[in-house]
Amino acid sequence: MIWSFLKIAAFIALVAGAALLANYLGASGGGIRIELPGTEFFLGPVQAVIGLILALAGLWLILRLLGLALAILRFINGDETALSRYFDRNRERKGYQALTDGLMALASGDGAQAMTHAARAERFLRQPQLTNLLSAQAAEMTGDARKAGEVYRRLLADERTRFVGVRGLLRQKLAEGDRETALRLAEKAFQMRPSNRDIQDTLFDLQTGSGDWGGARKVLGAGLKHGHLPRDVHRRRDALLALQEARAVLSDDLPIEAREAAIAANKLSPDLVPAAVMAAHGLQAAGKGKQAARILTKAWEAAPHPDLAAAFAALAPEETPAERLKRFGALLKLRPEEDETRMLAAELNIAAEDFPAARRALGDLAERHPTMRALTLMAAIERGEGSDDMVVRGWLTRALSASRGPQWVCDKCQHVNAVWAPVCDHCGGFDTLSWREAPGPAPAASPTDLLPLVVGRPAPPPDPVPEPAAPPAPEPDRGAVYDAEFFDAGTDRKSAK
Repeated sequence: MIWSFLKIAAFIALVAGAALLANYLGASGGGIRIELPGTEFFLGPVQAVIGLILALAGLWLILRLLGLALAILRFINGDETALSRYFDRNRERKGYQALTDGLMALASGDGAQAMTHAARAERFLRQPQLTNLLSAQAAEMTGDARKAGEVYRRLLADERTRFVGVRGLLRQKLAEGDRETALRLAEKAFQMRPSNRDIQDTLFDLQTGSGDWGGARKVLGAGLKHGHLPRDVHRRRDALLALQEARAVLSDDLPIEAREAAIAANKLSPDLVPAAVMAAHGLQAAGKGKQAARILTKAWEAAPHPDLAAAFAALAPEETPAERLKRFGALLKLRPEEDETRMLAAELNIAAEDFPAARRALGDLAERHPTMRALTLMAAIERGEGSDDMVVRGWLTRALSASRGPQWVCDKCQHVNAVWAPVCDHCGGFDTLSWREAPGPAPAASPTDLLPLVVGRPAPPPDPVPEPAAPPAPEPDRGAVYDAEFFDAGTDRKSAK
């Protein structure tokens, strides 16, 4: 600042001196006499002008040299000068050019060249927040995970690049299969940037995979808050997580909390079959059978399901088949054209030994949609009505190769899960299981798969009598199984009547 002021003052003084000299020469009409000790000079007007120009040029040259000397001294001292700015601009230009070349090499898939340009950019720019990221990505492209990890750790030292470093280390741990460390890194990244969708998805997958349902619900809420999830999707997934929380509490022998969590999950998503079943069991344990029946009825109206029927039957385990058929009447009036409703009505009538009514309830389902369950029901009806063994064997033979009907199938990998879970046990997809028929040809059924799941009478079935045409009843996985005795003695029963 002072040096600039001095240069301006000197320029003004020179202009003023030139103006005075021109005025003097114009007034005197002569030259300029310069007297020195022992010497005298006389300059004419032209000589005076030339001398003045030379004097000014010399003065300008002296000032420039003086400025250069001062700039060199300040440059050596470390101060910012025009000289340092020149070198800085040159270095910056080379650095950004190297950075651009590195990004282009990275985009073209040349990791080695990208690393070379990254090192050059780092040497010129001295801005690690820019060059470290390029170095890390180039190292990952070339497969040098150790180098990439070192760069990501350097990024942790700067507040501006800490999130990038955590995210890079998170990706490395996921690639290595270290999900425990990845979970901690994802939690740290979520604390730093809770609105980042990629971090939300990664943390959510890690938490659901490790069974941290409470933490997953918080992340799910953040997704809704920041607009990454539609409200209806959030409601259903939150219900799934609440249901899993209920199961976890139930496993710790705390039925009250489990009951409350299951009821909350059912309120969030009334059509969620596992939530409705668990809520019904909880209400039944609390002596609120009517409320449990209302929950199951509402869920059945949304989507009929055999688990709902089994839970509905469990509300009155001591009733006779006739009483059960009467109590199920309200349920059967809902969605009467659904295949599940038809098969349930047929099973209840078979348990009550009303085989003509069972045939009417089943209708043309065995021909229109021949699943293993529907065909086995037809075999049961034929056996109960006293048909020939060849007829019964014909239905059972068809059932062996028929579709197994709706199952819990993953929409992502098409894997069939034995029981419902919020996470597919094959691909780890969350909320991907749907109750439908599996694609592709049905696997061959074993004899123990032939008996249908039927809501049955409270008394346990007697020991089956060995018979080649009548396979024994399997262990039930949903509720009680109806009396399968008709497979072995259906003809005798009819003759006894």
